Amino acid sequence: MTETENRSPELRLAMGALSGLREDLIEGMLAYRPLPRVRMDRPLARKLPARVREYGQWTPHAVVLGLALLTVLSATTVGASDRFSGAGMLLIGAVSAVPVVLTLFRPVLAWWLSLAATLVSAGLASGGYDVTFPWTESAFVGHLVVLVVVAARTRPRTAAWMWTLTLVFGLMMSANSYGHSDDTGAMAFVSLLALLVVTVLHVRREAKEEVTVQKTVTAVERDRRTLLEERTTIARELHDVVAHHMSVVAIQAEAAPYRVENPPPELEQAFVTIRENAVAALTELRRVLGVVRAEDYEAPDAPQPTLAELDGLLANVRDAGLTVDETVTGAVRELPPGVELSAYRIIQEALSNALRHAPGATAKVEVSYVLGGLGLRIVNTPPRGPVKPSPGAGHGITGMRERVAMLNGEMTARGTGDGGYEVAVFVPVAPAPAEAAPEPAA
Repeated sequence: MTETENRSPELRLAMGALSGLREDLIEGMLAYRPLPRVRMDRPLARKLPARVREYGQWTPHAVVLGLALLTVLSATTVGASDRFSGAGMLLIGAVSAVPVVLTLFRPVLAWWLSLAATLVSAGLASGGYDVTFPWTESAFVGHLVVLVVVAARTRPRTAAWMWTLTLVFGLMMSANSYGHSDDTGAMAFVSLLALLVVTVLHVRREAKEEVTVQKTVTAVERDRRTLLEERTTIARELHDVVAHHMSVVAIQAEAAPYRVENPPPELEQAFVTIRENAVAALTELRRVLGVVRAEDYEAPDAPQPTLAELDGLLANVRDAGLTVDETVTGAVRELPPGVELSAYRIIQEALSNALRHAPGATAKVEVSYVLGGLGLRIVNTPPRGPVKPSPGAGHGITGMRERVAMLNGEMTARGTGDGGYEVAVFVPVAPAPAEAAPEPAA
């Protein structure tokens, strides 16, 4: 067990409390925290004239300065004494008002300075008759204002510490009152009521903010659920439409050779290729739609295609009529599954684009295994022949870019000088850790 766990619960509680005191009133004592202005974008404020809104945002600052002025004016009630002149009473009030003004910028420092101002004002007024101690009238008002403003600008725990230390300070000073009226009890009672009101407002505001956050989260979850329901509906409709037509294509491709007497071998092979592609597309479509419609997605059990199956993909594309050359450079090695799958899909999509948009063209696939990753380059010549290119929406290029970005790679897709198209990709791959060398025999 650690040293902290060996301590008693009471000791741990006391240490936690002292840690809170250090965090709230000592470490943040010099923190610069200017009082924020009032937001004037609320419905009622927007109805005010522009000049009123401009000055209205400084309302909290004006209130604090007004309370500082009230603190100075309260010094006139120190008590009748020939020893105190108007300048003396003004000085006592000013000493107590300085911490009130400081709450606009450094609230925690203002509280500590208010305790010091209490000592100074008590010392200045100690020769008067019927002077309360340790808080003179101006010090009482000033310290109470500082407590309320600082508590409003911090948190309830800070307010509790300020009240506790104020009480301890008052009790210690009461031992040296020397016949003056002790107002420590009055300060403790009045400040407690004021801080309780501030704490209630704090809790109410935090509860309101929490409710707002929960409403926002609920709205986001509702939108997400609606999106999932829409995805399910789209997946169902997509399956009903695409799967039906792909099934018809597969059946017709299988039956077509039997409707022609003595069909040439090339035609039979073409229909076989069409049927195989239709069946493969159906299988892939059902797998992808299963992912879209599933509430709890899990990785498919079926193995995903890798670059090891690239020859089969190229053979399939060649059967569809695209002439493709393949070049592999570098030391072929096994890459992470995500890189293998993305590389396969990028080559597949690039060759599909060549089939659709450049009929009659030839293509070249270059796969480069380099030290820092994997390089791909798929380039096709301009379309040739009577077949017109099929229009596209650009989703294929977008999908390739998303795959590359997911792997922190780089991709360029652009036309070539002769009218063709080129897709170049580089995916970084961390080098595999070297195998540990066997230890020599003893």
